[in-house]
Amino acid sequence: MNRKLLVNELNRPSAADSLESPKMPLVVVLDNVRSLLNVGAVFRNADAFGAEELFLCGITGHPPDREIRKTALGAEESVKWHHRPDILPLLAKLRSKGYRLFAVEQATGSISLEQMPVDASEKICVIFGNEVEGVQQQVIDVCDGCIEIPQAGAKHSLNVSVSSGVVLWHYFSHFKSRTHV
Repeated sequence: MNRKLLVNELNRPSAADSLESPKMPLVVVLDNVRSLLNVGAVFRNADAFGAEELFLCGITGHPPDREIRKTALGAEESVKWHHRPDILPLLAKLRSKGYRLFAVEQATGSISLEQMPVDASEKICVIFGNEVEGVQQQVIDVCDGCIEIPQAGAKHSLNVSVSSGVVLWHYFSHFKSRTHV
């Protein structure tokens, strides 16, 4: 019979230790995400799946904030993060550091997530957009491509925090099988 583990049995690192632990070469960018609860949930996803860094751009809220903390549950202390008022200079800087840029968006020529190759040595930046408008066209224009999460429902839409969890899990599951994260 299975028994639910107690928190102290999970052997999780402290927030400080987590900040210093090895990460995937994957950066997450949120651009103009309105909901602070979504921002907090993305912090949790970034922590859970070992994202290297989280950038909060435009109107995206940032810590310290009570609403973010509600869903982040402390992950804002275990994930390296920065706020940037403008996304385009950030993307140019990431590209200059060797990151390939991918918008998570339904667009012409999008690559279905399950067909997106994962190379453990490649630096990737995934960009998630506003809950209503998605990723801005001007951002898509500077990206190397778009990733689309395949869906079967009538809405063909996922919450931004759910989308980030799906995409990060995809990379994490492939990355950890090739490395020791």
